[in-house]
Amino acid sequence: VRPSFKMLRVVGRSLVSPSLRGLSARVARCYSSSQDADLVVIGSGPGGYVAAIKAAQLGMKTVCVEKNVSLGGTCLNVGCIPSKALLNNSHYYYMATSGDMASRGVDFSSVQLNLPKMMEAKSGAVSSLTNGIAYLLKSNGVTRVNGHGSISGPNEVSVQMSDGSGTQRISTKNILVATGSEVTPFPGIEIDEKSIVSSTGALSLDSVPKRMIIIGAGVIGLELGSVWSRLGSKVSAVEFLGHVGGQGIDMDVSKNFQRILKKQGMGFHLNTKVTGATKTSSGIEVNIEPAKGGATKSLQCDVLLVCVGRRPYTSSLGLDNIGVSLDQRGRVPVNDRFQTSCPSVYAIGDVIAGPMLAHKAEDEGIICVEGLAGGHPHIDYNCVPSVIYTHPEVAWVGQTEEQLKEQNIPYTIGKFPFAANSRAKTNNDTDGFVKVLGHKETDRLLGVHILGGAAGEMINEAALAMEYGASCEDVARVCHAHPTVSEAFREANLAAYFGKAINM
Repeated sequence: VRPSFKMLRVVGRSLVSPSLRGLSARVARCYSSSQDADLVVIGSGPGGYVAAIKAAQLGMKTVCVEKNVSLGGTCLNVGCIPSKALLNNSHYYYMATSGDMASRGVDFSSVQLNLPKMMEAKSGAVSSLTNGIAYLLKSNGVTRVNGHGSISGPNEVSVQMSDGSGTQRISTKNILVATGSEVTPFPGIEIDEKSIVSSTGALSLDSVPKRMIIIGAGVIGLELGSVWSRLGSKVSAVEFLGHVGGQGIDMDVSKNFQRILKKQGMGFHLNTKVTGATKTSSGIEVNIEPAKGGATKSLQCDVLLVCVGRRPYTSSLGLDNIGVSLDQRGRVPVNDRFQTSCPSVYAIGDVIAGPMLAHKAEDEGIICVEGLAGGHPHIDYNCVPSVIYTHPEVAWVGQTEEQLKEQNIPYTIGKFPFAANSRAKTNNDTDGFVKVLGHKETDRLLGVHILGGAAGEMINEAALAMEYGASCEDVARVCHAHPTVSEAFREANLAAYFGKAINM
């Protein structure tokens, strides 16, 4: 059965095909003739494995190449998933040791940290999810090849097999590069993943360091710093910028976020740069100075965590074999169909421009593959949310107040504190607020910024509203269940369009 793609239509962001919906991969299409595959996906991270599954569901004969034994890429193995496990469980420990549980009427005679058990729980979550991806690939008919894949021609991928059996060559109609990113090294500081660690090493420390210094107060640094601070380490972050939270965060949110983290015990050196680090008999000596220059100061720590960002992983991919050049930041240039300068080769996720987010890569993977199937790919990057999974969490989507000012866009602000929200009160979790930015003339929702315990869950309603062009009034007129923290989002929208909230 070969469905007519004249029937395809785009609704919102997703491709809807009456002829494809509900059909199995075996029935929907059969592209291959002389080639081994219709699509070879290099990389099995969130972008790669999702794209491979979607391609198979659309009837393409699909191969997924992964150099590591475990599927899931950085996110599932040494990124999003293990860090969230540690963040969740360390928060329980912090609630018990900080007096939070006692204030709720739950007393302990003693509380002890079992770090090996906590690490075991983290590993269990990782293993369960990576095994789940293997099952999904198999059940959707995706062929898995374990080895380092490189592009040897416009329609060929060569795989250096992990089992040492040599090189396997796969001929294919199209190739999708989804190799993700790697830790950006810090000049002059060598990472040993023991006392000088990257985010990978920080997820597997065998003891709680007495003192930890973090280079970088962005998303990764703050999340991992929170973990070890909760478990008893004295944590200080050195940040070149004048604020915490990295690029894209609203300055109003960042200021309040830093205040809360400082109250929790984290220290900060903002507008400061690290000039070097030396191992000593008593630990590590870290040299810092003002970002604009000035007197050098030394800090002491037992573990130094380097979190200065990530860079695209394009090593030994063979892009030069097909004439694909990288941009000045090492990314693969693509068009709006995620197509490189070589028409049969596509790229998504961290190797192309845009925020390095797992969910962004997933969307790009699906949309890219739908485009290969004859659809019309589209993604609104302004509607891709960001989350910092500390406690409280920080989440945002759309534009910041600073960006609106820079573009001379007239706007209104609606803010509602969780201290005035009934569910937050009953949860004894009232830090933070919801901040809504609406267009002053049209009332269209332009940006949402949330600092609060459930910000990462709440932001998805905001993303949905913005994706469909909602106004602040639209959100304010939607009935929200009571009592829920999501009511704070409704109240903030009410304040943005009407000028006043109800419960404040």
